[in-house]
Amino acid sequence: MKKRLFRTSLIFALSAALLAGCSLPGLGGGADGTVRISTLTHTETQVLGHMLRLLIEEETDLKVEMVENLGTSIIQHQALTDSQVDITAARYTGTDMASILDVEPMKDPDEAMAFVQKEFDERFDQVWYDSYGFQNTYAFTVTAELAEQEGLETVSDLEKVADSLTLGVDNNWLNRQGDGYPGFVEAYGFEFGEALPMSIGLVYQAVKSGKMDVVLAYSTDGRLKAFDLKTLKDDKQFFPPYETSPVTRKDVLEKHPELDGLLKRMAGTIDAETMTQLNYEADVNKKEPAIVAKEFLEEHNYFRDKGE
Repeated sequence: MKKRLFRTSLIFALSAALLAGCSLPGLGGGADGTVRISTLTHTETQVLGHMLRLLIEEETDLKVEMVENLGTSIIQHQALTDSQVDITAARYTGTDMASILDVEPMKDPDEAMAFVQKEFDERFDQVWYDSYGFQNTYAFTVTAELAEQEGLETVSDLEKVADSLTLGVDNNWLNRQGDGYPGFVEAYGFEFGEALPMSIGLVYQAVKSGKMDVVLAYSTDGRLKAFDLKTLKDDKQFFPPYETSPVTRKDVLEKHPELDGLLKRMAGTIDAETMTQLNYEADVNKKEPAIVAKEFLEEHNYFRDKGE
């Protein structure tokens, strides 16, 4: 535990040094009447970030700046904590319990949500809003052909053939404690013949082309649909919940109280199937995330019927 706490503290220190010492695009002091929204590198967070931007621009007189492609959840959290951004568009309960709060992620989605909301309130003076309505969890993924050939429906089904399979996974997941590969081996009781780290954006093409037999994908990625891939049920419930929410600071809401109702308005508006389709439009049909967000909000009249 001491080593883990030291590692987390070191990561925070490095992140703080990076943000303080570098002039990253979009970071710095914000102008009055301007709200800055940050996203990560993957499409989903960018679509959600532009939804928030468009909603704020539609319903208020505030200007919005986008700070996109922040590298990790830790850097994004530090940017919010240091007032270099005002809203983080997509935060995931399981991710932030492990990386920010340094606790073992809870398995029950409601308990996890209540826990992060309480902790971010008390420790960081931040408001973690209710979920958009979906989780984006890790999912072991194979081709539909391999699933049919080997009778694969659950992750446990992989055990009978795992020693002959090559697994491609997110660079960070292979050595990550808790919900990473070491914990997976302990929970499921088997290893793959070979486990190779790779960029998350490459895993879909890798399994489709046969370069990998199994990959660890994101459950709402549109490329699952495009490549006819099958996700296997996590029958031992190894992965924690990854409910997705926006987060902001209390002082931002004090300065711009109109934002609270708008951020609450987005709760429960997007289920997993819908998010997968939105990601599909961006990643497969090559629409800009901003366009995907605009079309979705217009289709639903900016969710005005939800009220504030």
